Amino acid sequence: MPAFHELQGYAIVLDKICHVTRVFEAHNDEGSQFNVNLMGDTRLQLRFPDHSTAVLERDRLLEALKAA
Repeated sequence: MPAFHELQGYAIVLDKICHVTRVFEAHNDEGSQFNVNLMGDTRLQLRFPDHSTAVLERDRLLEALKAA
């Protein structure tokens, strides 16, 4: 059974993740974001109100990937 991780209302299948970008400033001062590229050319653009929250959520996702 594949491992799942919940992030901003998405249930992400961890073995379908191809790439996770670094945290960067979102366009139009919309906070910080990082992108998750999935198999099948699907990309999630996850935005957070501040940089520290984005870094925390990205780190949690990467830890879940390591544990899967």
